[in-house]
Amino acid sequence: MSEEKKVILTREGYDKLVAELDYYISVRRNEVSEQIAIARGFGDLSENAEYDEAKNEQSRIEAKIVEMENTLRNCVIVEDDDVDTETVGVGNTIKVKNMTKKMEQVLTIVGANETDPLHGKISSESPIGAALLGKKVGQTVTVEVPIGEMKLKVLEITR
Repeated sequence: MSEEKKVILTREGYDKLVAELDYYISVRRNEVSEQIAIARGFGDLSENAEYDEAKNEQSRIEAKIVEMENTLRNCVIVEDDDVDTETVGVGNTIKVKNMTKKMEQVLTIVGANETDPLHGKISSESPIGAALLGKKVGQTVTVEVPIGEMKLKVLEITR
């Protein structure tokens, strides 16, 4: 039996996942059970589209619950106090200068399950995140991205 891959989560990501799991277990599961009960009342289950859809949704929810439980069981939490500001790592917020576009960006390195590019949260496993890991202020990295090469200079590392 192969060992499950450890999932890296920040404390914020862990807390968010716990809340989402609680929502799925306590709210979504009950909503679908009610939908199934109502659909049963529509008659013949063999030709009941509402019943079929509710059962399919129940399967999706149960699969999502299992996935979240597995993630929580196999995660490594990066606590804020453990985040080093000498080198880039998971949990750091870093200011970089995009030398290609001549602009500054603020990025937060998070675990793969927490990515939110619209809010500057990039995965430690993404090309940019992986290239920045272990770098110090003043260092420059070249990253291969879909639009070509991008050069980033680390300007600041914070928690």
